[in-house]
Amino acid sequence: MSERANASVIPFKVEDEPEDEMAEEGSLENPAERLQLSEAVRMAEAIIFASAEPVSEKQLVARLPEGVNITAAMADLQEIYAKRGVNLVRVGDAWAFRTAGDLAFLMSRDSVQQRKLSRAALEVLAIIAYHQPVTRAEIEDIRGVETSKGTLDTLLETEWVRMRGRRRTPGRPVTYGTTDAFLDHFALEEIRDLPGMEELKGAGLLSTRMPANFSMPVPPADPDALTEDEDALTDIDLEELGLLTPRVTEE
Repeated sequence: MSERANASVIPFKVEDEPEDEMAEEGSLENPAERLQLSEAVRMAEAIIFASAEPVSEKQLVARLPEGVNITAAMADLQEIYAKRGVNLVRVGDAWAFRTAGDLAFLMSRDSVQQRKLSRAALEVLAIIAYHQPVTRAEIEDIRGVETSKGTLDTLLETEWVRMRGRRRTPGRPVTYGTTDAFLDHFALEEIRDLPGMEELKGAGLLSTRMPANFSMPVPPADPDALTEDEDALTDIDLEELGLLTPRVTEE
C-alpha cells in the first residue's frame, strides 16, 4: 500500500479538539461574572443564616445585586453545604438551613416537646394535604364522620394548615390548604413530594388489599394558586372568621 493510501486512514489529531472546546468554555466563564456570583453566594448565605424563617427567592432577588443568577447562586451554596452538619434545603419557593438528616439525633435533647395530634387531627391533616383546596364538608364526606371545629383549630394553631379562600358554592364555605411550615416540618421540597400509594403501603399506612378502583389524589402543582371555583379571602371574610380585628368606623 502506498504512503498516500496510508495517509488517508490516519485519524484527525484528537488533541486539537479539546483546545477548541476549552477555549469555548473559557469564553463562557467571565471572571467578573464569576466573582459577582461568588459574592452573591456569600450574601445569600448571610441572609438565610440570619433569618428565623425560610427566605423566599423573591426576597433574595430584592436584596441581592441586580442581575444575579439566583438559580446558579443557590445551586453553588447548596453544594457547599451538601456534606456539612447543616444543609441548605428548599422549602416550597424558599430556602433555609437545616440540620443534616443523619445528625438529627443530636438535637433530640434540645427539641421542644410538641403536643401530639389526635388521630382525627392526623386524618384531617392528611386529607387537606392530598385533597387541597378542600372544605370542611368535603373533609367530612371523605372521612365519613363529622369533623369538629376544635380539630381544625388545632391544625391552624400548628400553622401547618391555613384558610386559603372561599368556595363559589352556596354558603361560600372556607377552603383549607397546607403551608410552607408543613413542608418544612415534614422535610418536603414541594407538596408533590408527598408519598405515593406504594410508599404508604411500604410504611404500613395503607392496606395491601386496596379496592381495585382505589387511586391516590394528585396534589396541586401550585398549592398557593386559587382554583377556578375559589375566591380570595377579603378583609370582610377575615373579620367574619376572627382573623382580623374589626375596623372601627368614626362617627
